Amino acid sequence: METKNINVCETFPDGTPIDGWFYDTNVPSLEKIGKQYVLTAYGILDDGKLYTKEIQALIDLAAKEGGGVIVVPSGTYLTGALFFKQGVHLYVAQGGMLKGSDDCSDYPICETRIEGESCLYFSALINADGLDGFVMCGPGTIDGNGMRSWKAFWLRRSWNPKCTNKDEQRPRLVYLSNCKNVLIADLNLQNSHFWTTHLYHCDHVKYLNCRIFSPASPVKAPSTDAIDIDVCSDILVKNCYLEVNDDSVVLKGGKGPWADTAPENGANERILVEDCVYGFCHGCLTCGSESVHNKNILLRRIKVGSGSNLLWLKMRPDTPQHYEYITLENIEGNITNFININPWTQFYDLKDRKDIPLSYADHVTMKNCKCKCETYFNVEPNKAQYELSDFTFENLDIQAKNDGFKADAVENMKIINVNVVIEA
Repeated sequence: METKNINVCETFPDGTPIDGWFYDTNVPSLEKIGKQYVLTAYGILDDGKLYTKEIQALIDLAAKEGGGVIVVPSGTYLTGALFFKQGVHLYVAQGGMLKGSDDCSDYPICETRIEGESCLYFSALINADGLDGFVMCGPGTIDGNGMRSWKAFWLRRSWNPKCTNKDEQRPRLVYLSNCKNVLIADLNLQNSHFWTTHLYHCDHVKYLNCRIFSPASPVKAPSTDAIDIDVCSDILVKNCYLEVNDDSVVLKGGKGPWADTAPENGANERILVEDCVYGFCHGCLTCGSESVHNKNILLRRIKVGSGSNLLWLKMRPDTPQHYEYITLENIEGNITNFININPWTQFYDLKDRKDIPLSYADHVTMKNCKCKCETYFNVEPNKAQYELSDFTFENLDIQAKNDGFKADAVENMKIINVNVVIEA
């Protein structure tokens, strides 16, 4: 794979140079990852049986022997939650599938991070904590096998319309916490019970050439976000295909009236998403329902097949939020809302706080975009809850059924060469 010339002077939205790390897109061959521990060589077979204990024992053996790579060969291998250790990597070969159990009891409850809080919840299929240099790659598939959970969720929702993800609990596909220098490359990551991949308190993580998928029909896969970025820095998502029944790239970081003071919460910084293709999703870039501070976020050279929101800023009235220096550029595709900024009151809880914390979104740029959408500007002014300032819209070619533009919604709004054609 070619690596871009790192001498090109590019910057994040606030002018911070994009580090050369972001331009190194090489994926190591299997031979270079380490000593190979092939599942079938250790009695783990493609026979429909659950091999959680055996695969975990193989991970433990590889760690004890100084590290290596767990190789999933051609075939389908069934497992519950796996916990990777320092120096042990994962490679899924062509025609190989690591398939998750559809029984939630195969995913032990542990202290984890979920929906902006640290709490007890189900572990994921692939878990890694505190690892440096973890690699997950290969042309094969990691499949969550989530259909049973999806059906249970919607059945429960029909009985209890307020059913939440913590009511109908289920595992994520991948959860990485406190990790750095991580590579996730070439994999098909699909059919997760819940969020597909979740990064918490990680830095320098690359997603390269991955396909992340969950269905919107005939059974919707509820809350199967493609990539949840939660209190992280220096994240690259490049050359990926993202199609999920929720948000594709969503920035999290904490929620609640005092979320900005809690040590387990924090900012996401220097997030670069580029050269990706989106199928259906709810949000292409979402500053999420639990998010405190996001800065230097760059989404560029994206094609969207069918997205509900290109940029979605969810403004919680019970959480102090600051979204700043966010740029979306060179986007083409079909969108319901080109930009969506509205109060987000799901699970609203001010607890013992008497006032509504004021939030901010500023230095947001959307430029060089050609999009067809239902609504161009779905932005609700609400100065009692949040302040919007310093937005720039430049070189936009928009076809829309509804304009929706409100001149007073944003302080210091710059409109440069914007053409909005309203369809009859």
